[in-house]
Amino acid sequence: MKEWQNIACEFQNQWNFPNCLGALDGKHVQIIPPPHCGSLYYNYKQFNSIVLLALVDANYRFTYVDIGSYGRISDVGVFNSCSLSSALQDNSPLNLPPDNELPGSNVISPYVIVADDAFALQRHIMKPFPARNLTYEQRIYNYRLSRARRVVENAFGIMCSKFRVFSKAIPLAPEKVETVVMACCCLHST
Repeated sequence: MKEWQNIACEFQNQWNFPNCLGALDGKHVQIIPPPHCGSLYYNYKQFNSIVLLALVDANYRFTYVDIGSYGRISDVGVFNSCSLSSALQDNSPLNLPPDNELPGSNVISPYVIVADDAFALQRHIMKPFPARNLTYEQRIYNYRLSRARRVVENAFGIMCSKFRVFSKAIPLAPEKVETVVMACCCLHST
């Protein structure tokens, strides 16, 4: 529980977003597809890939990864079938901190993960308001959520620039690509 609280404190201090446990997003890792796989790996960006779904802390470190889903599956589809999604439904395995007051108010709020608008709003998943007819407060919220959420996109960018294996399609079997990606995530986060 203390580790989660430390992450939330870092998000509050660095990105002005309280009670945040991490930023969640997916990245398509380009691969050369195995023979006879059809369109399993072919994604909406029009190349073959496996998906890296990641939860990142305020300092660009990976705290959770799910690697290897077919490229044709959306980030939300990967999230809905991953162990993090299941654990968020049943808080006990994650040992999340109890709901807490937001700074400077009496409002009690759960600890949350920030994600883009493709994800479904849940007790522990926050996403931006739709971009139509927003109030001033909603625009401020969207701005702060966007700042916090960019951490995961920046982490992907930093890792890809550090490990040039991501600069083109990885010419290995998908199972081996999963191992390479996991190693890069671990090395990036140390």
